[in-house]
Amino acid sequence: MYKLYDFLPSGNCYKIRLLLSQLEIEYERINVDILENESRSPEFLKINPNGRTPVLYHDGKYLAESNAILWYLSSNTHFVPKDNYEQALVLQWMFFEQFSHEPNIATSRYWISILGEESKYREQLKTKRELGYAALDVMEKHLSSNNFFVGDKYSIADIALYAYTHVAEEGKFDLSRHHKIRNWLNRIEAQENYVNIKQS
Repeated sequence: MYKLYDFLPSGNCYKIRLLLSQLEIEYERINVDILENESRSPEFLKINPNGRTPVLYHDGKYLAESNAILWYLSSNTHFVPKDNYEQALVLQWMFFEQFSHEPNIATSRYWISILGEESKYREQLKTKRELGYAALDVMEKHLSSNNFFVGDKYSIADIALYAYTHVAEEGKFDLSRHHKIRNWLNRIEAQENYVNIKQS
């Protein structure tokens, strides 16, 4: 049995729920309310000393970091290409997501829609918005000639980028001019066994 230590609004946690659903893997969801500092409790820090969700438990082992979990679950499935170069491209986009995309788009959403403290972070949000749109522009350009991010097939690269892109407007990013991204979002939402971010 898989166990997922999960905070429902988190896009990083949602990545794992989406992939588990699409792989048709049953799991037990354990809620960790980060707003109540539950990820900083002594019990949780034994599971993940970094104090962050998600964490996956399987086969007697714990694994943290959302994209590492995606890779672990999808190995030897159609969600990862067989070609070595295309596998590296999947990792390239997953690194892009964690370095250029998530810190700006996800953090803006967290400050505005989850904490409700937009005014407190007004100055930081200006930089986040600029860098977030730069990341979205990179995605838009790539999707202008590709249906998906690697090999023109749906993969964990798409799942990694979808998680926070599809809720970017909750961080006050306007996707109306990003037509290719919006079409890509629709393609992902049409995938088999798709679940939305609010489904536990």
